[in-house]
Amino acid sequence: MSDPMIVSDPQVMMGKPVVAGTRVTVDLILEKLGSGESIEAVLASHPRLTREGVLAALRFAAQALRAEVVYPLSAKSA
Repeated sequence: MSDPMIVSDPQVMMGKPVVAGTRVTVDLILEKLGSGESIEAVLASHPRLTREGVLAALRFAAQALRAEVVYPLSAKSA
């Protein structure tokens, strides 16, 4: 999982993965897109963020979920 656009530094956002050169976390991008915001709306809310950064966040998340980890889902969250 090494996309140079996604970095993690304990001094920035408590070490959460962020888009390089910003304080925009991968989880924030996923939350906004998952709630129905368009990429354009996310970009408008975060001027330092680029379309390439958003796409890098999506790739990072997809790679993270490919890891051999089981995420149990309850009936309420499914």
